[in-house]
Amino acid sequence: MTIQKAGTELAYTITYLEMEACPSFDWPHLPAGSTAALLKAETPPVWWFLTLYDAVGKDYAWEDMHAWEVDRTAEWLQSDQMALYTLYDHGWPQGFFMLEEQGGGVIDLAYFGMVPEAVGKGLGGWLLKTAILTAWDRPGTKKLTVNTCTLDHPRALAVYQKHGFTPVRREDKTRVLTRDRDLSRIPS
Repeated sequence: MTIQKAGTELAYTITYLEMEACPSFDWPHLPAGSTAALLKAETPPVWWFLTLYDAVGKDYAWEDMHAWEVDRTAEWLQSDQMALYTLYDHGWPQGFFMLEEQGGGVIDLAYFGMVPEAVGKGLGGWLLKTAILTAWDRPGTKKLTVNTCTLDHPRALAVYQKHGFTPVRREDKTRVLTRDRDLSRIPS
């Protein structure tokens, strides 16, 4: 097991991507034999969001939301601009996505990811296509944005591009880990 300890400084690059037209692919079908269901959360509590956030992002240094005050997070989650969708299979969460209206017809895929136990089971592509088409299905959508960074899943950038996103800019950053990060759980 390879652990990066809390307090470690990491350099990383954020890539910002955009999609300016609804893609031509159809609504995806679940993989054969899947019992998965996608549910939209109505006024989700902070603890539920942070549970999903940590389940998907802990190994990828998703830490920023823990710095927010609970009231600020609750207000953000429950605003009319935000929508949280959770993918369930076999009775437990497999992944989630969040769409955030930015104004002017721009929708941001604010969060997207699968829990480690669900990666490689065929649901990730289904969930991403569904997230993209759900965003484009909103009235007035003119652009869909997303960002990923070099701390995320190693295939994240390529997967977003495969599904129709185009990189528009990059930004180099550093951060100091606030929690230990288990690198052995990150696919190579």
